[in-house]
Amino acid sequence: MSYHHLAIATRDMLATHKFYSDAMGFELVRVEKAQTGPDAWAKHFFYDTGDGTMMAFWEIHDPAVAEDFPTSISTGLGLPKWTNHIAFGVDSLEELDAARIRINAAGFDVAEIDHHWCKSIYVDDPNGIMVEFCVTTKAFGKDDKQRALDALTSDQLADEPPPIIKVFEAG
Repeated sequence: MSYHHLAIATRDMLATHKFYSDAMGFELVRVEKAQTGPDAWAKHFFYDTGDGTMMAFWEIHDPAVAEDFPTSISTGLGLPKWTNHIAFGVDSLEELDAARIRINAAGFDVAEIDHHWCKSIYVDDPNGIMVEFCVTTKAFGKDDKQRALDALTSDQLADEPPPIIKVFEAG
């Protein structure tokens, strides 16, 4: 089953729009505006991610909500930035490289990590949310699946080989 959309709140919809349109290459396809209380309302912006699934953002106008509410889904909860993130799939290393080039051209630094079974690029959006593009480079085998099952009940796992990290600065 696929997901329809992922919705997140933003404090700066214009910066969010620039990032998700220019850097991510998503298309703004719909907005809804609705009353959410007697003196409150919100706009809900929907971006097509390219395959019919959507990323959505709430612009909240509510005197009961602090103007400086945390938008990061990790650091806002006191967790490391990389913990909760959004990962979009790509089909090839060439598509991953094209996404990195587009994001850099839009003015954002990109970290690339080879995890030895997938390769990813990472960028922070204007809301402090880590966004990832990822391509699987190695099929999962029986050993991978057994290791995952074993990890449910044991912390006695060998460490993975260290990832290979490159940083591509914008500009």
